[in-house]
Amino acid sequence: MTNSKPGSDGDHSRRIDAFDLIAELRSKRQPFAVATVIETDGSVSAKTASKAVIDVEGNMLGGWVGGGCAEGAVRKAALDCLATGRTAVLDLDLDDEVLGTGMPCGGTMRVYVEPVLPQPSLWILGHGRIAECLCLMGSELGFHVVVDDPDADREHYPAAAQLIADDLDYSQLTPGAADFVVIATQHKGDHESLQAVLRRHLPYIGLVASRKRSRLVLEYLRKEGFGDAELARVHAPAGLDLGARSPEEIALSVMSEIVLLRRGGSGATMRREAGQQGQPLESTLA
Repeated sequence: MTNSKPGSDGDHSRRIDAFDLIAELRSKRQPFAVATVIETDGSVSAKTASKAVIDVEGNMLGGWVGGGCAEGAVRKAALDCLATGRTAVLDLDLDDEVLGTGMPCGGTMRVYVEPVLPQPSLWILGHGRIAECLCLMGSELGFHVVVDDPDADREHYPAAAQLIADDLDYSQLTPGAADFVVIATQHKGDHESLQAVLRRHLPYIGLVASRKRSRLVLEYLRKEGFGDAELARVHAPAGLDLGARSPEEIALSVMSEIVLLRRGGSGATMRREAGQQGQPLESTLA
């Protein structure tokens, strides 16, 4: 795939089919934005349904939604959408040098800009029924599930997007900045895997363990030189207090905590939240 950066040969990027680019970028789990012309009026170079693909640096990778009159505005909107995760509709006046897109080109058009962000990964280190349930629930909740364990196989983890069964030194443990990690090794090497994970800045690091085991692991890590700020990033024991007992319930409590942090929830019951806002409690059941 050839990138077309600002100032480079834009004609080549136009010849790259937008749908081919979209499929390629999605398969590589790379973020990008798609700009689609949804309405035109007057003299414009792009046609309705014309598309362009823009990367996280604002480069036009392929497709076509207009030349210099519109390209700058679309690139800027794409960067804004990628930063916020929200879509946008641009009303471009291509015939107004002062209030429009910078030079009089003639006509107007509307462009829909949509960010396409890869689903975050859920890394599961460990095996057993809790890990199996975490894998299934994570997949159902839209995570790209990676199971990193010597015993990982398709029989026990059919919903996993990726299995890593030969990573004894955790060299293949490579979560991204937006990924979540749950360690469910059942005490087998949990202190070692936590050391590897703590070297990365992640939104969630959970340790499935008893309170006693969690305390012992954190004490070990402190002796290994990890400070309070680093250890505070570890959710140990992982999960919300649901009174969970079975492996399925424990996995549910962990995934509930992950969703809570990912979506910025309060953790309060919906009934309580409705009551605090002065809404009839019965409305929560509608």
